[in-house]
Amino acid sequence: MARILYFAWVREKMGLGEERVSVPETVHTVTQLTQFLRARDPRFDAALSDPSLRVAVNQEHAQPDTRVTDRDEIAFFPPVSGG
Repeated sequence: MARILYFAWVREKMGLGEERVSVPETVHTVTQLTQFLRARDPRFDAALSDPSLRVAVNQEHAQPDTRVTDRDEIAFFPPVSGG
């Protein structure tokens, strides 16, 4: 099962910080995983629909077409600003 992590306001909107998810065989990319997660619950849809959202797969920044598997750690987080 994939380990899915949610940080900052994403965690607050969804009401959880981490979960284990069995990635369906039809899900192969970050985009497809995001669509799958959004379809499960209105809170997930609201939190994961923000276009500024960032994703990391196995602690490396990911693009929409980055591959995902059932063995990955996927993190969703807002952009980080520094100063």
